[in-house]
Amino acid sequence: MRVLVTGGSGRLGESVVQGLLEAGHDVVSVDLRAPSQHREHWFAADLTVVDEASWALARVRPEAVVHLAAIAVPFSRPEREILRTNTALAYNVCRSALDAGARNVVVASSPTVVGYGAPTGWAPAYLPIDEAHPVRPWNAYGLSKLMAEHVMRMFTAQAGDRMRLSAIRPCYVIAEDEWAGAPTQQGHTVRERLDDPALAAGSLFNYVDARDAAEFVEVLLRRAEDVPNGETFFVGAADALAREPLAELLPRFHPGTAGGADVLAGTESAFRNAAAERLLGWKPERSWRTELR
Repeated sequence: MRVLVTGGSGRLGESVVQGLLEAGHDVVSVDLRAPSQHREHWFAADLTVVDEASWALARVRPEAVVHLAAIAVPFSRPEREILRTNTALAYNVCRSALDAGARNVVVASSPTVVGYGAPTGWAPAYLPIDEAHPVRPWNAYGLSKLMAEHVMRMFTAQAGDRMRLSAIRPCYVIAEDEWAGAPTQQGHTVRERLDDPALAAGSLFNYVDARDAAEFVEVLLRRAEDVPNGETFFVGAADALAREPLAELLPRFHPGTAGGADVLAGTESAFRNAAAERLLGWKPERSWRTELR
């Protein structure tokens, strides 16, 4: 199918573009910044401007849209700018996709909507966390991603069967070159995050290989009719980015998990891909234990 990937030059975006191309799709990437590869599939547009978003979608006329474009790092810009930008992007892309006749839209959210790391303290309702867990974002980035989910659901209600929409919550994305020592999103290497648990504790030690996330997106696009319209999916590795069990690590860094973390056995992650497993039979293939070089 013809697929438009917004934010196709980002850490996850480049892997999604690559994965979709390998699966045989006709892929077009739109981003303000040129990608490091597949430039022949890319063009530039500012999707925060509604007229440019409309122009971009009308130019491509995609059957499907994977919306990844966003300010991707919490606190990397002023809070009001993050909230305004990410919310506008989600609305403009979904609106323009519907107007352009797209049949399928996947919107990127984030596990941060759950609210872990709140400065006033945080305790999960239960562990491991799945899509039914209550959400309570405490910063503009988390709120902007929750707003993106609400935008997705608004267009689900508005478009009905004319367009299939879903939201994905990718865990901490690790690109292929980062397994070999390239800096991760926070500037540390994967090995440094493993050697010093404090570096990964803020995200509850969650992660996902970018290729696994890309493969899930492809499955979701291909089987959109098999899932309820407006569904949300966690997309993460099956284990935690930690050398020690989370039953021991989580209470050390997040006191609110004391007692509740005991249910996490061995290398188990704090997050479950419950909807992906139940509705699509999808499971991640990669782990830091198999990929770290």
